[in-house]
Amino acid sequence: MFNRFLKYSYMMSFLLLASGTAQADSFDEGIEYLEIKPPVSTSAEKGQVEVVELFWYMCPHCFRFEPVMEKWLKNKPKNVVFKRVPAIFSPRWRFFAKVFYTAQLLDVEEKIHKPLFEALHVEKARLGNVAAMGQFFKKHAGVKEQDFIDVFNSFSVDAKVRKAEDLSKRYQAQGVPTLIVNGKWRTGGAIAGSHEGMLEVVNHLIKLESR
Repeated sequence: MFNRFLKYSYMMSFLLLASGTAQADSFDEGIEYLEIKPPVSTSAEKGQVEVVELFWYMCPHCFRFEPVMEKWLKNKPKNVVFKRVPAIFSPRWRFFAKVFYTAQLLDVEEKIHKPLFEALHVEKARLGNVAAMGQFFKKHAGVKEQDFIDVFNSFSVDAKVRKAEDLSKRYQAQGVPTLIVNGKWRTGGAIAGSHEGMLEVVNHLIKLESR
């Protein structure tokens, strides 16, 4: 009797595991991800799939998502082109968008990105002004404060910020972090269920777009 029960338990465990796996690999438009209408054009070449992370440095959810995103980036599919776009949903979001593009144009994005998140959310640093941010760039990336100010106030940064503002609207995102695949699909934690779930959905969409 015990052996029969044990055999039944193993069978049920296998069925539940298989069911969970199938559920994890099955995603539907309108539930775990949404279609962007009209789609947004990308710079991805033929055979490539563009993945965009829409974020805001002051967002605690974006801060918590970063380690998950970093882990995914280390093993992302080879045909994926990854980009970060600072979301701009109100005028006060423009400052940190300018900071991001300043770092990008100074070629210190990777030196600034993670430390800035940590400074804002762990250290609770007050970096909402040009002077404080100039010192931050000097400390973490060796950028001269005047060089930071010159680029921060440049036409090039303003142009990138205007484009990010436009993309924030065209992606039709309701919050951050949001992930965009090939300018056609978007997902977020609220509909994917978790930060890890967002990337599971993205993997599904990458396969869909790679066919």
